Amino acid sequence: MAPRARRLRLLIVGCGDVGERVLRLLAGRWPVLALSSSVARLPLLRALGARPLLGDLDDAATLGRLGGLADLVLHLAPPPSHGAHDTRTRALLQALARGGRVRRLVYASTSGVYGDCGGARFDETRAPHPTTDRARRRVDAEAQVRAFGRRHGVAVSVLRIPGIYATDRVGGHPRERLARGTPVLRDADDVYTNHIHADDLARACIAALLRGAPQRIYHASDDTELKMGAYFDLAADLCGLPRPPRIARADAAAQLGPMLLSFMSESRRLDNRRLKNELRLRLRYPTVVDGL
Repeated sequence: MAPRARRLRLLIVGCGDVGERVLRLLAGRWPVLALSSSVARLPLLRALGARPLLGDLDDAATLGRLGGLADLVLHLAPPPSHGAHDTRTRALLQALARGGRVRRLVYASTSGVYGDCGGARFDETRAPHPTTDRARRRVDAEAQVRAFGRRHGVAVSVLRIPGIYATDRVGGHPRERLARGTPVLRDADDVYTNHIHADDLARACIAALLRGAPQRIYHASDDTELKMGAYFDLAADLCGLPRPPRIARADAAAQLGPMLLSFMSESRRLDNRRLKNELRLRLRYPTVVDGL
């Protein structure tokens, strides 16, 4: 009798909101391990069908031999909050290399690696141009995972992800910001932003695990082409809330925090044809009109 084929095992690193959605979509399709640094989250991950593992990417000694546990890795963990390098990804890759089992890795990056593109529409061949340490850490992580793939024969795919939203995602619906009355830029000063529904992002993660090409980058973005102010106007109309006030860019520094200002300083439109053609993902929420 021929030996029974081994089922592929998936390791999710950084199993927050998107990781939980991935678990619900898989629903026992693969055996799944979920790494978390929080003891309090372990029962939830177990209830969602994962075997929880306790480990901290900021403490390499807690990661053991992760590389011997799974064939597939979905890396959703954010970088540390300071510096220009992603030390968490470095610790993870060192642990994965010790096992030699991993065959495919998907890394969730950010579209912020491009910096300001002046509203241009472009595909994944555009070179990154990070202008913040937050984006530089992501560029560093991307370089690390792709080098890891070349060195160890692992098929690495990178998802560059814009703003994630969902009506059931904490902080993922614009109604909270609308309720605060936070202003947006007037149209002449405004920037194009990009979006992806959290459920579609979870499906994109699975599609990349199944069909992602080695060393390939994908824009995990929907089809929306709206400036930031128009997005919030749309959300306000759908929620029955007042539209946000409009201000000139010259006045924004006095009224808005540095994080929001940085987002309002970057304008781009992501071409998502690779996502739809190569990963064969059909968006359930192709625009924010559908998702909101």
